[in-house]
Amino acid sequence: MNIASLAWLFLDPKLLSELTLTPQGSTKKNIIFLVTDGMGPTSLSLTRSFRQYRDKLAIDDILTLDKHLIGQSRTRSSNSLVTDSAAGATAFSCALKSYNNAVGVTPQRQPCGTLLEAMKYEGYHTGLVVTTRITDATPAAFSSHVTYRFYEDLIAQHQLGEYPLGRVVDLMIGGGRTHFYPPGETPYGNGGLRKDGRNLIEEAQENGWSYVGNRSSFDNLELGNNVQLPLLALLADNDIPFDLDRDDAIYPSLEEEAITAMKALSKATEDSDKGFFLLIEGSRIDHAGHNNDPAAQVREVLAFDKAFKAVLDFADSTDVETVIISTSDHETGGLAAARQLTPSYPDYLWRPEALLAAKHSGEYLNNKIASFEGEDLESFIKHEIFEKDLGITDYTPQEVESIMDHSKASHYLLNDIVSRRSQTGWSTHGHSAVDVNIYAYSNKKSTMHLLREKLSGNHENIEIGQFMKDFVNVDLTHMTKLIKGTQVKPSDVDEMTVSQQQELLDNYHGGLVNVY
Repeated sequence: MNIASLAWLFLDPKLLSELTLTPQGSTKKNIIFLVTDGMGPTSLSLTRSFRQYRDKLAIDDILTLDKHLIGQSRTRSSNSLVTDSAAGATAFSCALKSYNNAVGVTPQRQPCGTLLEAMKYEGYHTGLVVTTRITDATPAAFSSHVTYRFYEDLIAQHQLGEYPLGRVVDLMIGGGRTHFYPPGETPYGNGGLRKDGRNLIEEAQENGWSYVGNRSSFDNLELGNNVQLPLLALLADNDIPFDLDRDDAIYPSLEEEAITAMKALSKATEDSDKGFFLLIEGSRIDHAGHNNDPAAQVREVLAFDKAFKAVLDFADSTDVETVIISTSDHETGGLAAARQLTPSYPDYLWRPEALLAAKHSGEYLNNKIASFEGEDLESFIKHEIFEKDLGITDYTPQEVESIMDHSKASHYLLNDIVSRRSQTGWSTHGHSAVDVNIYAYSNKKSTMHLLREKLSGNHENIEIGQFMKDFVNVDLTHMTKLIKGTQVKPSDVDEMTVSQQQELLDNYHGGLVNVY
């Protein structure tokens, strides 16, 4: 099913009638928590203006997210004013501050009970939906406990139930297949990174998991109407491509993933007095920020906005009391909707047309250039990359030469060329300490009032985790006691020195390398 056919899903009376309506006065609840990894307030300004320009909309046309803004969150970790995603997500999942790179552990490197675990313990169903690796920092912080985020093979084991609590996740949809199987030819691909020789995909299926590994098998889920839980859907070896590059015939959208998860979890809990917890992450907004790629950035935010709208539609279609909270773990890139290009007085301009002209991300084009095998690289860069893929005809000899000189690592240069033409500014390829927005909604008026009372204004990120914990009245302290014996680092890894840790992190590139 393609995106165009999704609009009717939550408007079709027959489909809506399939959802069991909870009797008035019921305490049944759902929490849908959405994380826009790396999205700061400027991302919204950039995307809003881009969409108005692209679709010829009025200046008062705003994103769906804009309509539900209620507050802001401060993002510092326990050891830095600039957090990373692991510490940021742990603040939400455990409602406590921890150090950068900590996944579901305290500053003392002890496992902390998470909201997802506590809700599962109380009888709720649980799910994770992402566009990066399912073992990446944000989903990992809700479903695993490791001292450093790059222990992704161990994270995968925890997520499948290989730790004191057993299986606590009912549904996982995202990328990251590479951390579930070993190198060599397998039915699941040949990009596996596990050095222990284990094939967790096969083990999961033997233990009752349904497995989905491609677009056709995802389509067989019928947007959640044909799901057998527990579900492990690993749709890419590493990250699902940027929405700007995503082939709809190969990869589903975040909107489709979210709808599938909500429908499946709703059906699974229709006869229960408990609802579900679902994490949905717009993961690759962060990657666009790291790459300083404004063309990819705005498309990622738009893709998330569509998914957010689908979540709102779901909430309005069910009588189960549902809380929706969306926020970011941090901002990435130090993004500015302005840029001074010369020493003279700056132009008061921002040009969205330069982003509209870009047909692919810098990441995609970098791979395209690196794989070029022809003889005339200069002509290829001029006509294929600049003119066809980026819509740039005023390129300079110096720009062409710079790409040729860095033909295997050109994405930063290409993104800067687009950023300069759009006059988009960036201050870093890392994260920043800027406050991020909080968005919220509930289909119950009294709960919406509570959301405004507790989360309007400016808050520490741990207050968001605290709110969700209090909303469903779960005991994270008790869960912490239950997971005390969790293995938090690979058995063949010694405790590293600070310099060794930093060296590993400096060379860590997500799922592309296995560090142990």
